Amino acid sequence: MSDSKRKFQGDDNKRKKKYRSDGTPVWGKRHVEGPGVWVSCAYTIEYISQRSYTTPGVKGKEKQTVGEIYELFESIASELWPLDNSDSETEAGLSLEDQIASELIKGTAVIFISCKPPVDPVELVVKYIQSVQESGITRTRYVHRLVPVSGSCVANLPEIQSLCRKVFKDFFDKHPDTSFKFKIELRVRNHTTIPRPVLIQSVAQCVPEGHSVDLQDPQIFLLVEVFKSICGVSVVEDYYQLHKFNVTEIAKRNDQPQEESRISSSAGKPVEPANKALMESNE
Repeated sequence: MSDSKRKFQGDDNKRKKKYRSDGTPVWGKRHVEGPGVWVSCAYTIEYISQRSYTTPGVKGKEKQTVGEIYELFESIASELWPLDNSDSETEAGLSLEDQIASELIKGTAVIFISCKPPVDPVELVVKYIQSVQESGITRTRYVHRLVPVSGSCVANLPEIQSLCRKVFKDFFDKHPDTSFKFKIELRVRNHTTIPRPVLIQSVAQCVPEGHSVDLQDPQIFLLVEVFKSICGVSVVEDYYQLHKFNVTEIAKRNDQPQEESRISSSAGKPVEPANKALMESNE
C-alpha cells in the first residue's frame, strides 16, 4: 500500500468521526455485535524450555473453545429452535452454524458468539447450565464461564443506558403484572473510563417504576458486562443457583474434570461438530 493511500484512509477516518452535543463521541461500527454469549476459556501454562529458570509462557485455548462451543450450541439450539421446513427455501437452507457467528477478541481468553433470531442467548445458556447440573456432564473441555447478553453496545453512558432501557423493557413487558426484586450484577474488565458507582447508578435509573432493589434475595439479576470498549446487558433468573454460569465451578462440585465429562458425553452420544474443519485441525 502506498503512502498516499495510507494518508487518504487516515484523513477519511478523521472526517467520519462525529460527536454528540454533550461532547461524547458517536462510535462507528463495533466489531462485536449482540445479542450473543461471552465465552471465557481456560489458560494453560507452557514452558519454553525444560530448564527450571525459564519464564513460563501463557497459551490460551481460544481456537479449541470455538470448535467445541459451536458443537455444543448447535446441539442445544437444534432442540430449542428446530428449523421449520415450511419456511422459504432461503430460510430453510440456513444451518445453525450459519446463524451463529463467532469472533475472537485478540489478546484475550474471551470469545464472543453472536446469536441470530430465533436463538435467545439467555435461554441457550440456561438450558446448558441446567443440563450440566442435572447430569454432571459438561460436554466442554476448555470453556470456563458463559455470559449471555441480550444486546451489546459501545461502553459509554448514553449507549449503555439506551441499551438497558430496551433490554429491561423487553423483559418486564413479558411480566406486566409482576413487581420484581432485582440486583445489578456488574462485571468490569479492562475498562477504566466509567467509574463503577456511576455505572451502577446509571443502570438502576433505567429500571421501570414498580420494581425494587434487593441485594439479599433478588428474583432477577441485571447482568452488565463491560469488557474493554464493549458492554453487554441481559436479565436472568436463578443466577446464583446456576453458579453464575461458571462451568468449571459446576464441574468441580460434581467432582468430575471437564475433559473426562466431555469424553463420557461423546462416548454415550456422538455429536457431529458444527465447525468440523476447525475441530479436526485442533485435535
